[in-house]
Amino acid sequence: MVEAKLRWNGKMGFVGVSGSNHAVVMDVRPESGGDGTAPSPMELVLMALGGCSGVDVAEILRKKRLNVRDFQIILEGERAEDYPKVFTKVQMTFVFEGEGLTMKPLEDAVRLSLDKYCSVAGMVGKTADIQWKVEIKE
Repeated sequence: MVEAKLRWNGKMGFVGVSGSNHAVVMDVRPESGGDGTAPSPMELVLMALGGCSGVDVAEILRKKRLNVRDFQIILEGERAEDYPKVFTKVQMTFVFEGEGLTMKPLEDAVRLSLDKYCSVAGMVGKTADIQWKVEIKE
């Protein structure tokens, strides 16, 4: 079971505390009535997708013994115009740095994560077309 508790800040923000006792602050933009002091819940969904896939990819690359020095995941989401304004498209760009990297094993790792292991991708993928690409930074 996964648990979380949220406490309202009296405006449009919340502090969420996970079952493992880690806190996350969320808010909405001023034009939506918030203070804009923290990521919105939908931004957190994108971050969760990146984090979930990132953990998988890091583990797969470790097992493949690839010499990855660093990587980042850049996400952009498009939302439906009508409520509940779910994500309809997400573009993920995985940018890797390291020695002797080639596209195939990196793409295989990302594909395996998004198609098989990442729970968040499994959920987001119910409403959104998740597209991705890999780049190697020299």
